[in-house]
Amino acid sequence: MKFKQTLSILAVTLLMVACAQNPFTGKKTLALVPNSQILPMAFQQYDQFLSENKVVRGTSDAKMISNVGQKISTAAERWLTANGYSGYLKDYSWEYNLVQDDAVNAWCMPGGKIVFYTGILPVTQNEAGVAAVMGHEVAHALANHGQQRMSAGQLQELGAVAGNIALSSDPKKQGIFNQAYGIGSQVGIMLPFSRSHETEADRIGLTLMAIAGYDPIVAAELWQRMKQQAGGAPAEFLSTHPSSDTRIRNITGWAPEAKAEARKYGVTTFRKS
Repeated sequence: MKFKQTLSILAVTLLMVACAQNPFTGKKTLALVPNSQILPMAFQQYDQFLSENKVVRGTSDAKMISNVGQKISTAAERWLTANGYSGYLKDYSWEYNLVQDDAVNAWCMPGGKIVFYTGILPVTQNEAGVAAVMGHEVAHALANHGQQRMSAGQLQELGAVAGNIALSSDPKKQGIFNQAYGIGSQVGIMLPFSRSHETEADRIGLTLMAIAGYDPIVAAELWQRMKQQAGGAPAEFLSTHPSSDTRIRNITGWAPEAKAEARKYGVTTFRKS
């Protein structure tokens, strides 16, 4: 019993002290693993990934990825500086690479390490479409979503340990708990947590692409194409991502706000291609 109480106290203490603040939402976020540990690991993994895959260099597409990435990261710097976070990106090391792969995918590791796969370019279609994806991926890094997911994973493991200790005298109940906890924590906690990150990145990404001079409504058009590309998809509550229809509806509603924010920075025209 004493050990269980200690474990509970430890969990509460971790939640109280291991928090960061999302500059875009003002919300407190989980930060059990500090960026001082995460970023060096991310940079190493990124370099390893590049060494094991075919990086496209010198082509017009590769140059477009780099140019759009620089515009989006500059937009992020402008927004953060204007809103009192001038040192927020001091440990970031931006890098934008195009990799030869048919997967319709792009990602950004913590600290600003970005990869686009060639397979996503037919869906993005043009520079503005790339900016929509780039804004979303950069937003994940800026909001420290990787850090939050690692922290949530640690709490999920802590909950499993606590439950098994509490039921250690009854193996049958312990087995039932493990099965129920695994499904319940994944569907009820971890998947919604991931979906909230995707929604947050969508909204932040619109602001970034608008400040960079791209029309945020292009993001809704992009997701229309993504929806056609994906065909059948799992039910939203069983997915790490919101449904395409949810994203399209949200983005369409948020696009005017993103433009209004961009106008504060003197941006009055927004390219759609």
